[in-house]
Amino acid sequence: MKYTQLGRTGLKVSRLVLGTMNFGPQTDEADSHAIMDAALDTGMNFFDTANVYGWGENKGRTEEIIGNWFAKGDDRRDKVVLATKVYGNMAADGDAWPNHDKLSALNIRRAVDASLKRLQTDYIDVYQFHHIDRSTSFEEIWQAIDVLVQQGKILYAGSSNFPGYKIAQANEIAARRGGTIGLVSEQCLYNLAERRAEMEVIPAAQEYGLGVIPWSPLHGGLLGGVIKKEIQGGRRASGRAADTLADPAKRAQIQAYEDLLDKHGIEPGEAALAWLLTRPGVTGPIVGPRTAEQLESAVRASELELNDELLTTLDEIFPGPGPSPEAFAW
Repeated sequence: MKYTQLGRTGLKVSRLVLGTMNFGPQTDEADSHAIMDAALDTGMNFFDTANVYGWGENKGRTEEIIGNWFAKGDDRRDKVVLATKVYGNMAADGDAWPNHDKLSALNIRRAVDASLKRLQTDYIDVYQFHHIDRSTSFEEIWQAIDVLVQQGKILYAGSSNFPGYKIAQANEIAARRGGTIGLVSEQCLYNLAERRAEMEVIPAAQEYGLGVIPWSPLHGGLLGGVIKKEIQGGRRASGRAADTLADPAKRAQIQAYEDLLDKHGIEPGEAALAWLLTRPGVTGPIVGPRTAEQLESAVRASELELNDELLTTLDEIFPGPGPSPEAFAW
């Protein structure tokens, strides 16, 4: 497994990030623990979760599964760079009491203590804001984060789903406060089929020294050989992938992608991950395996080298928006 620094920090993280969103809803606790053990065995040390994972009446369940795994010992917690998130409404019925969601200093304080309890740990390496909070100033947010850092409850702060201007705003205010390191990472939707992050988000992240952690690297399964699986009678597309394939032009685009990789003898899902690892500013994509086999495929992708000709053809099939501001100026 290869490692890199997380943005401008001294923190070394694996170039694949273990996403845990399926732990609980789709993967039971025993299998989740087996996947985390297998991830450590491959050298993966960066694990990502969120307080709301588990969803619905089971919000927090994913953090509990991870916490029970840490409790098994054998230096599991010491080997893991742990990232979780705050923002979501944690009420099971979705009807949050005032101040039980978003990024007020009060909710940040309450949420981090609840996550620490579920995770059975006394600190979180990277505490991420799951979304922007339009009603809370960054002065208030950074004051709350500074207290948590001083208390030793978190080490770094990151963002998720932030536009470029909010990354800039957050870090400029952090710099003016002095003594606050600011955001060190950004989790964003980014993959071959969805490249809008290249216009503003990734340039802002690079300018301010944030590591970029793409989520949904296979775009909801669309880049994982979905048409071939359909033809072979396997798992049918659903959600974002199904909606995209309903458009004839988009379906033809995905078919061209699969045909290209079939010609090169490369699995589509592995190529999509390998492509992200070539992108400037990317720390590592989040992979969310439901099974050990899917984890093994992701690890193979991290070792895959895509030649220049293949990269050029992938750009032709999935053209990016181009550099900013030229992409939208002319």
